[in-house]
Amino acid sequence: MIQMRLKLSYPGFALDVDLQLPGRGVTALFGHSGSGKTTCLRCIAGLERADEGFIHVNDEVWQDSAKGVFVPPHKRALGYVFQEASLFPHLSVLANLQFGLKRIPKPQRRVDMAHATELLGISHLLDRHPQHLSGGERQRVGMARALLTSPTLLLMDEPLAALDAQRKSEILPYLQRLHDELDIPVLYVSHSQDEVAQLADHLVLLSDGKALASGPIGQTLARLDLPLALGDDAGVVIQGHVAAYDADYQLLTLQLPDTDLNIRVTHTPMAMGQALRCKVQARDVSLSLLGDYQSSILNRLPVTVVSEMPADNNAHVLVRLDAEGSPLLARITRYSRDHLHLHPGQRLWAQIKAVAVLA
Repeated sequence: MIQMRLKLSYPGFALDVDLQLPGRGVTALFGHSGSGKTTCLRCIAGLERADEGFIHVNDEVWQDSAKGVFVPPHKRALGYVFQEASLFPHLSVLANLQFGLKRIPKPQRRVDMAHATELLGISHLLDRHPQHLSGGERQRVGMARALLTSPTLLLMDEPLAALDAQRKSEILPYLQRLHDELDIPVLYVSHSQDEVAQLADHLVLLSDGKALASGPIGQTLARLDLPLALGDDAGVVIQGHVAAYDADYQLLTLQLPDTDLNIRVTHTPMAMGQALRCKVQARDVSLSLLGDYQSSILNRLPVTVVSEMPADNNAHVLVRLDAEGSPLLARITRYSRDHLHLHPGQRLWAQIKAVAVLA
């Protein structure tokens, strides 16, 4: 469990958050520029000292201003990955990694060199110097160096922000491997909703130094009372398990959590039972009173209307739906809402036109 209560004031900005976050998985701190994401990370790292602060990470107290406790940054068992890898240019990749490893006495090392380099796909780069690496390679080396400090908490401050789209797509699979294979909690700062949807288990939405919401990503993205629901990218993340594969049509069947409901997506074969995460955007969901199977739309789920709110200057409405425990959003016209006589508790069918596999 990660607990932090932080109050910090600058001219024109005040941070005031009180959060309890999971002690495992990836928690994303998400919000616009200036919302307080990086300031939170810097306070946790000890690079900023909150005027009033309490930071408790997995049985260790790093700050308790009421008791005069403040653990300096170099004594906090954390790894920090910045927007730029900041490697030592005069050292090889191997020497840069050894710099992180040497900070930790051998009995306390939880991640070894072979594991870190294999995990991040940099074993073939060890003899190179930073100037001979691509931006994505430098960032992966920076991540490996942070891991080699055997942290109890890994902080990532927009690690993909300085990369172009191609480099981002190259590095995202390695971030997913960190998520899947390491039992180290990660606090991940980003203003990219796609990154957050792909990587995060828990989402904290920050605005003007305050936490507007904090909760599991699937539930938080589906909330109609948050600014996330108003954007063109509004949608939900669904994590299910592979239930079947049709080789003839290259269709993967994904079973939704704790239900008998399935969705199908075009994909390469995957092992049965393997977890898979998808995003369904509100603009790709239409509603019908009938389960019409004479359609090119593959995915039709029985749903219950939960609530709605105006969208797009009241020309559209955003409808929250429940598919046996999995939330969905649908953006439809106000005319369609009235024509279908939508109301909370109503049973109907959600027709999903597109499903994006986040892999």
